[in-house]
Amino acid sequence: MANKMLIDASHVEETRVVVLRDNRIEELDFESEHKKQIKGNIYLAKVTRVEPSLQAAFVDYGGNRHGFLPFIDIHPDYYQIPFSDRQALLKVSNITQVDSDDVVHDGNTPDELGSDHQLEGITPATNPLQETQEESPICTNNNLSPNGEDVLDDSLENVSKKLRRQYCIQEVIKNRQILLVQIVKEERGNKGAAVTTYLSLAGRYSVLMPNTPKGETISRKITNPIDRNNLKEIARGLELPAGMGVILRTAGASRSKIEIKRDFEYLMRLWDNVRALAISSVAPYLVYEEGNLIKRAIRDLYCKDISEIIVSGEKGYREAKDFMKLLMPSYATIVRQYKETHPIFLRSGIEAQLDSLHHEKVTLPSRGYIIINQTEALVAIDVNSGRSTREHCIEDTALQTNLEAAEEIARQLRLRDLAGLIVVDFIDMEDKRNNRAVEKKFKESLKKDRARVQIGSISHFGLLEMSRQRTRSSVLESTTKVCSNCKGAGYIRSQSSIALSILRSIQEYLLRCATHNIIVHTYSDVVLYLLNQKRATIFEYENRFGVSINVVIDIKLDDKLFYIEKGSPVQSPETIEHKTVDFFDSQILENCSIQDNENIECSQQDDMLSPFFNLEPSEDIQGTNDQNIDLKDMKDLSEESTGIVRKRRRRRRRKRPVVDHGDVVASDVLGSVKNVVDDSFDMPEVEPSAFINHSLSEESTHELIENSDVMPITLDNTSDTDNVSYSADSTVKKTRWWTRRT
Repeated sequence: MANKMLIDASHVEETRVVVLRDNRIEELDFESEHKKQIKGNIYLAKVTRVEPSLQAAFVDYGGNRHGFLPFIDIHPDYYQIPFSDRQALLKVSNITQVDSDDVVHDGNTPDELGSDHQLEGITPATNPLQETQEESPICTNNNLSPNGEDVLDDSLENVSKKLRRQYCIQEVIKNRQILLVQIVKEERGNKGAAVTTYLSLAGRYSVLMPNTPKGETISRKITNPIDRNNLKEIARGLELPAGMGVILRTAGASRSKIEIKRDFEYLMRLWDNVRALAISSVAPYLVYEEGNLIKRAIRDLYCKDISEIIVSGEKGYREAKDFMKLLMPSYATIVRQYKETHPIFLRSGIEAQLDSLHHEKVTLPSRGYIIINQTEALVAIDVNSGRSTREHCIEDTALQTNLEAAEEIARQLRLRDLAGLIVVDFIDMEDKRNNRAVEKKFKESLKKDRARVQIGSISHFGLLEMSRQRTRSSVLESTTKVCSNCKGAGYIRSQSSIALSILRSIQEYLLRCATHNIIVHTYSDVVLYLLNQKRATIFEYENRFGVSINVVIDIKLDDKLFYIEKGSPVQSPETIEHKTVDFFDSQILENCSIQDNENIECSQQDDMLSPFFNLEPSEDIQGTNDQNIDLKDMKDLSEESTGIVRKRRRRRRRKRPVVDHGDVVASDVLGSVKNVVDDSFDMPEVEPSAFINHSLSEESTHELIENSDVMPITLDNTSDTDNVSYSADSTVKKTRWWTRRT
């Protein structure tokens, strides 16, 4: 099946480019309207701060954050030092032109110019002058090229470093100094873009370095001796000004001298325009834009084995056609417009493959699979055999699965653009020759990668460590956002864990200050768990500290799991002493009415017997722990949108006489009862000797209840208008007595 390049530019918000080989995605690039790529752009920038501790400067180039410029990425032309010292530094750089034929490069993309060696954050980048000598598509732990040559010229390197060590950045670079910088790494997270003063302009067949005196060099990926000799002859015929460098890229291996020279002259005219615009502009200012995705795709992804370029969208088709005529006029006919009704990626079955890039699991042909996890520190890839049962032994199964995984991992790294440190956990194999076979397969698969890659060997634990150059933001970073619930962790705390944290926080809060009622704000599922599973604990805290605890449904907690709010002050925070109350003292006779809001209201009445008719114990909310509350029932338990859940106790209106005499003896209580209801109740005889001269204890209370029709009601507070709580707890603060009709 013919190889194709498909460009979906039907939506102005996003442009996507894929390269298909055998109807399988091999290359992918995309660009969003709201997040355009700035890597490769050249800006006229101003130094805003020089940081001696980092040996770096921060420059304002017009972006969201200031750019990070390491000292080693500053060209000596910008040094504010004596002229003789500057000439010495430039002379060391010019020496590299003498032996340029021995210098090899990975000239596949502008990224190969190498200004992206720095670690994340503040680690300085290496000099592109050095990187163009040492980079390679695949580098092992030694510093040798694939042909066995030394990649670094140690003598020149040592001289250059020695001269640079004579200065510090604060001595040669000043605030508000104007520099011409190029973006070498995109902004990522809270980190600004990385910039360099060593500029490069990429064309189809060559890369021009205006201020890097490298001379004419050939890409390392061109290994055919005949092609290398032809390109050397072509490079010598280029009229390259002094102090500049040019790299002939892999795409120019089979091109004629006229095509390569035309591309080189185009880059020289482009540099003249950039220089003229920089002279007439005021910093910060964009003087050169790398180009949109369609132009970059045709320049970097197109190769001679691609038979056609199909573009969806009128505007995108015009751009692709015009750029192809400018870059390669003889191949402009392979660009054609897609005019079918069905979307171009849907008709070709590409959408399903693109959707799978958002999944962490990738299935292998042998029914094994790999798991890809991206973290802040590194990318972890795990290889599993899954349901692979084709082989006859474990070793063969592991080898076959690892070989398939090695090829697929190299493809996924390109498509997802996973960069930084990468650790692959292959299936353990006992035979060391199998490990070497997997390493070889992995390195061969990585040769297709345009990014710079360094790869190690499989360790004793079956781990392979590697690093990959970051060319753009990964698929997940570009198309997803952090989850509002888990904050990117992938996990959230369980309901029981949050509920226990709430209870601990309530206890800590009340131990510190129990003068106010409290309101707990949390999520609805946690509220349900508290009321269904931890209701008794909440009541225990209320009785212990004498406060009211309300639980609130709050959907606007942001990044909090819960928080505690101070409510209204409690009426009587001090401890209430134990005492009993006689309801039937004739000196104070009141009519009591218990409402649904749990308050006791008293009024004078002449009818003394009305409290004793049709009186039933009310339902205790503590006795309903086994009755779960559902979301549909919480509508009655909420206020406005916050959903304050309140404890409610339904009471029937009833009348009862109330009197508070402090501690009384049981004989007085029974005597009053007999005097009042002697004609209406059949009271059993109770031995009064057990209750004489002491207050009612817990044992006495139970004995009184068993031998008479007297039921206790306990109050948590001293006032007769306080809330009522039905409880058999022996630590009640006040006890009132009433009788029921027999």
